[in-house]
Amino acid sequence: MTSNTKASPRTKNLDKNVPRHVAIIMDGNGRWAVARGLDVSEGHHAGYENIRRVVNDFANRGVEYLTLYAFSTENWDRPETEVNGILNLAIAVIAHEAQELHENGVRIKHLGRVDRLSPELRVELEQAVEMTAGNTGLTLGIAFDYGGRAEIVQAAKRMVEETVSPDEVDEQ
Repeated sequence: MTSNTKASPRTKNLDKNVPRHVAIIMDGNGRWAVARGLDVSEGHHAGYENIRRVVNDFANRGVEYLTLYAFSTENWDRPETEVNGILNLAIAVIAHEAQELHENGVRIKHLGRVDRLSPELRVELEQAVEMTAGNTGLTLGIAFDYGGRAEIVQAAKRMVEETVSPDEVDEQ
C-alpha cells in the first residue's frame, strides 16, 4: 500500500473538506464472490485489493483515522475453512504491507482480542503495531476479533475486578 503527496486523477479535484475518521465494515466479500460463481476466498482477496486502494486514497486525502472492521467476534462461527482462509489472508497481508505502510508514515493499531488469534497472526499484528507506533500519518485501526458486546463485557470485567468476580459478568 502506498501513500504519496501527489493527488491521483480521482482525488485531485475533490473538496478539501475531509472527515477526520472513517470506519468501514468489511462485509459482503463472500456474498460478492458467490454471486459471481467464485469461491468465498476469492471474495476475501478482492476485498483486500479494494482496501489497498481505500487506504491509499484516504491517506492522500488527509483522513486522519481509518478503522477497518475486519473480523468480528461473531466471525468465529463461520465455517472453519472460511475462518482459516481469512486468518491466513490477514497474516499474509500484514506481512506484505506493514513495511510499506510504515515507510509511508501510517500508524497501525489493533482493536480487539488477541488471545484467540493464532500465534502467527498475533506476532504479525504486534510487529506491525510496534514498527509503526511512532508514525504520524494516517492511523489505520484494524478491528480484528472485535465485537461491541464483547468489548463492553471486557470493560465491565476490568472495572469490577476488585469488587465482583469477573466470571459473574456476562452479556445477560
